[in-house]
Amino acid sequence: MFYDQITEWQHRLPESSWASYSGVDVERVLAREILRPQDLAVLLSPAALAYLEPMAKKAQAITLRNFGHTIGLFTPLYLANFCTNQCVYCSFHAGNKITRCKLTLEQIIKEGEAISSSGLQHLLLLTGESRAQSGPAYMEKCVRVLRPMFASLGLEVYPLSTEEYQRLFEAGVDSVTLFQETYDEVSYAEVHPAGPKRDYHYRLEAPDRACEAGISSVNIGALLGLSDWRRDAFYSALHADYLQKNYPGVEVSISVPRLRPYAGSFKSSAAPVTDEALVQIILAYRLFLPRAGLTLSTRESPQMRENLLPLGITRLSAGSLTSVGGYSETDNVGSNQFEISDDRSVPDVVRMIRAKGYLPAFCDWVNMRAENAVGL
Repeated sequence: MFYDQITEWQHRLPESSWASYSGVDVERVLAREILRPQDLAVLLSPAALAYLEPMAKKAQAITLRNFGHTIGLFTPLYLANFCTNQCVYCSFHAGNKITRCKLTLEQIIKEGEAISSSGLQHLLLLTGESRAQSGPAYMEKCVRVLRPMFASLGLEVYPLSTEEYQRLFEAGVDSVTLFQETYDEVSYAEVHPAGPKRDYHYRLEAPDRACEAGISSVNIGALLGLSDWRRDAFYSALHADYLQKNYPGVEVSISVPRLRPYAGSFKSSAAPVTDEALVQIILAYRLFLPRAGLTLSTRESPQMRENLLPLGITRLSAGSLTSVGGYSETDNVGSNQFEISDDRSVPDVVRMIRAKGYLPAFCDWVNMRAENAVGL
């Protein structure tokens, strides 16, 4: 399992390694076509900061060769925010006094119709971790009523068993997003003091179970800023490489979320992930994983998203809300999971993508219908 690779690299990549690389090491890596894990470490090191421009040029060429100018669009829909976990960085923390709610099937249909009317055809469904309030049976019902409205339905929920993933796959789910949050096992325990999410290994192995269940697309990543960002970026990319090699029929993507303000007071002791660091991470991902999708959410500001777009990004969220409900005219809206930074509408994001020379893809086979729906 992937944990074996983590264990191996913990011994091969001690804390002092990052400072041991030089510009000569970076230049040697940039001359390679196929990179090894040790090359990835070089690209994430402080020495690589002086080489962001050549890294960017190579990353752009790789992205165009493998993905063209297409940028996929999606939006999240939060179904419920009840949660039994006590993650110290999340508004849904079981101890936080926030507005908790769960959408009924009737409300979900209204939300789906509102989102679909924007032209978006890729929908990501999210819940807090509460099997009592949002168990697999509830999710399955939600998927079945939404499936006729969308070309693609994804899940970003708590880790499920292989059988549960298979059940939801058969109902219409085709993608799973699951962040390990941090790959540092000690830090993981500190930020997940109680609740089922505390089980590091069960979460780590969830992407394997999703792939085994027939899910065709898996998106992983770390919540950058919870722990040492270089180490988390290294293991995120290594994890994606592991999934690509072990499940060649599955489309593997990585997200690059940074910590955002939320309903709580947690302050990470890790070094902040600067804009420059985020650029370095994205470029290192693209050079190490030329065929992996790279997803950028509305956690980032409009200007930052525009600047990062040409560096290897292949998917953007648009018109996003992190509350339960809110897309349609409904009075059942729960508290936000975190504050978004880019609150532009779908048409505004589409115009930005076109202005940057890219093609916004609502869904490959319904592109024309989707564009007509939003009057673009």
